[in-house]
Amino acid sequence: MDRPDPTGVLLDHAQDKVAVLEEDGTFSYVSGAAKQILGLDPEELIGNNAFEYIHPDDRGNVVRAFERTIRAETFDEVSVEYRHRSANGDWVWLESRMSNLTDSVLGGFVVSSRDISDRMQAERERQATADRLEEIAAASGDVLWMFDADWSEVLFVNPAYEELYGRSVEELRGDPTTFLETIHPEDLPQVKDAMKCLSSGTSVDIEYRVNEAEDYDRWVWVQAEPIVEDGEVRRITGFTRDITDRRRRERQLYVMDNLLRHNLRNDLNVIMGTATVIEDDLPDAADQTAVIRQTGEDLLESAEKGREIIDMVTKRAAPERLDLRDVVEDGLNDIRRRFEVPNLEFVRQESCPVHVRPELRLGVIELVENAIKHAEADSPVVRVSSRCWNDHAEFTVEDEGNPIPRIEADVLEGNHEMSDVYHSSGLGFWLVYWAVELSGGRVTVNSGNSGNRITVRLPLAR
Repeated sequence: MDRPDPTGVLLDHAQDKVAVLEEDGTFSYVSGAAKQILGLDPEELIGNNAFEYIHPDDRGNVVRAFERTIRAETFDEVSVEYRHRSANGDWVWLESRMSNLTDSVLGGFVVSSRDISDRMQAERERQATADRLEEIAAASGDVLWMFDADWSEVLFVNPAYEELYGRSVEELRGDPTTFLETIHPEDLPQVKDAMKCLSSGTSVDIEYRVNEAEDYDRWVWVQAEPIVEDGEVRRITGFTRDITDRRRRERQLYVMDNLLRHNLRNDLNVIMGTATVIEDDLPDAADQTAVIRQTGEDLLESAEKGREIIDMVTKRAAPERLDLRDVVEDGLNDIRRRFEVPNLEFVRQESCPVHVRPELRLGVIELVENAIKHAEADSPVVRVSSRCWNDHAEFTVEDEGNPIPRIEADVLEGNHEMSDVYHSSGLGFWLVYWAVELSGGRVTVNSGNSGNRITVRLPLAR
C-alpha cells in the first residue's frame, strides 16, 4: 500500500490555507484549510484560476503583486491583503504571503494565506470610532490635544486651537514649542511648571492668559492628564476651555463685593447714626427713626448675605468630605448663640460622610433662622434631623409657621429665573440655594397649613 506524502498531510492540517499556483495563477494544489476558512473543497479549486475568486476591487493589486514577485531576478517575498469569495458568496479577508521560490515536490509558486476577517472588522470599527471622534473634535469649542511625554511632538490637536490661541495648527505641529509663545509672559512660569508635573506623572488643573494678538485678553482653563504605560509616562492629553466670560463675570462680582463690603456698609452706618441723632433731638420722631434703623439693619443683613454668596460662587473650592451630623450641629450652635429657642430640636442620627462645600453650614443656619424669624408663636418649634440613606444623605428642617410663599420655595428648589431675586423677600434663600447647588445637592419644599418641611438631599462621600 502506498504511504501518504507527509508534506501533504502536514499542509492539510495547517490552520493557514496553503496553495500552489502555476505561473498564470491556476491552482495546482490547495490544502484542507480552504474548507475551514472558505467553505470550499480543495478539489473544486484545483484547475481554476485563483484570481477569479478575488474581489474585483482587490484583484488588480493582487495580480500585480504576484507577477512582480515571480518575475524578480533575486529572491522576493510580499504580503497582500484582499477579499476572497467563500462558498456561500460572502467575502473573507485574507492575508497572503507569496514569494518567487518554487516547491520542488508540488511544483509552482507557494502562497500561504490566513483569515484576517476579525482583524479587518476591528480595524474598521476603530476607524469608524476615530472618524466620529474627529467629527466631535472638529465641532468642539474646546481645544482637545495630545502631546508625547517630553512635549516634542503634537499627536493630536483640533481646529479650536487656532481661534483660541491665535496661532495655526500647522505651525504647532511643525514646532510644538510655539505653543509657549501664545502664553502671557507672567503666566509662562506656572505653565512650564505644570508641563514638568505632567511629564513626571502628575495631573494638572490651571488657568492662564493666551493670545498675543488679543493682548492676552483670553483666559483659558486647562485640565490635563499623563497617560502612563508600564509605569512610564507615554503621552499627555487634556482639554483647554475658554473661560474669558467667566473671568469677566468674576471681576464684576469682585467690584460688587467691594461695594457691599465698604461703600454700602459705610453709607448705611451714616444713615443709622443720623437716625439716632434725630431721635435724641426729636423724641417725638422715635417711631420714624426706628423704621429707618430697622430698614438699615435689614439692608446691612442683605449686604452681608450678598457678600457670602459672592464668596461662594467666585471661590474655586472643591467639595470636601465632611460629616453631615457635624455640619448641622455646627450651624445649630451658631443659632443657639444668637437666639433664645427653647424648642429647637435636633434628632441626632449616626455619623454620615457627605461630599459638600463647607459653606453648607450657612445653608443650615439660614433655614433654621428663617423658621424662627417667621414663626407666629412666641416660642416657635423647629425640628432638625439628618439621615443617611444607601445612595444619599439628607437633612430636614420642620416648623409650624405659615406656608413659605411659592416664589420663595421656587428659589430654594431652583425653579426660578435670576430676575426673581427682585421679587423674593431677601437673599437668605438664595444663600441656601447656592450652598446646596455648589455641593451637588437639591432642595425640596413641602408647605401647608400645619407648617413647612424643607429637605436638603446631598451626595454621599465615597
